[in-house]
Amino acid sequence: MCRTIPRGAMLALASILLSLPVSLWAAEPADKTVILATTTSTRDSGLLDVLLPVFEKKTGYVVKTIAVGTGQSLAMGKRGDADVVMTHAPEAEKPLVDEGWLTHRVQFMHNDYVLVGPEADPAKITRVKSTAAALRQIAEAKATFVSRGDDSGTHKQEQALWKAAGIVPKWSWYVEAGQGMGATLRIASEKQGYTLTDRSTYLSLQRTLGSKILLEGDPPLLNKYSVMLVNPAKHPKVNAKGAKAFHKWLLTDEARTLIRDYGKDRFGQPLFFLDPVKPE
Repeated sequence: MCRTIPRGAMLALASILLSLPVSLWAAEPADKTVILATTTSTRDSGLLDVLLPVFEKKTGYVVKTIAVGTGQSLAMGKRGDADVVMTHAPEAEKPLVDEGWLTHRVQFMHNDYVLVGPEADPAKITRVKSTAAALRQIAEAKATFVSRGDDSGTHKQEQALWKAAGIVPKWSWYVEAGQGMGATLRIASEKQGYTLTDRSTYLSLQRTLGSKILLEGDPPLLNKYSVMLVNPAKHPKVNAKGAKAFHKWLLTDEARTLIRDYGKDRFGQPLFFLDPVKPE
């Protein structure tokens, strides 16, 4: 039998509910998913496996990572298909910030690129100190070079290095993988070829590769990472609140300590280095 609740009891219940703190009435954010468009190097190096669980536990957000080349990541940000973008191609990032598609750009860490290749080193690049000279020797030897060929930050850097060396790599020895850094490294290893890679991804995979670091330390090989928000004024449907929470946390002492220490226990050296965070 269905009983009717007395009017007095209903009023009393309503009075109790209305007296509760506003915070108890507040619903969870409609969208707890943050879409991060980033490079394959942050994924393949294992850094995101360390950072994201801490952020998610601390905030309740869930980060959906789409790891592609920098060019594709930036395009996702411009289209509004991501909430926050983490890439490593300053010259490609700046125009999108200037045009208002991306905001709050902060360069927060760096590592470096290295040229890796077979231990036999058929192009003898270990005999030179500059990247330009090494690439010229690879070209002269017509040794296999495997390019990412995917419009990523690494691919853009590689193209700039070939240009600086005065070479257009269009011969049969130049292979475009069209894949991420991990896959490109494996192809180069299988083909006994050279490739340009970020140091962090190489170190994380080196036990499975036949490639060795043959050239490093040249100033043009510096690799700078930035984080940016997708502008909600351009794309109102982005999860601006979640993106801002991730952006803010990434620059905290907690996150920066994780970045600073990542790799020390496994490789005896950090895979990324912190940059000073400039006030916005």
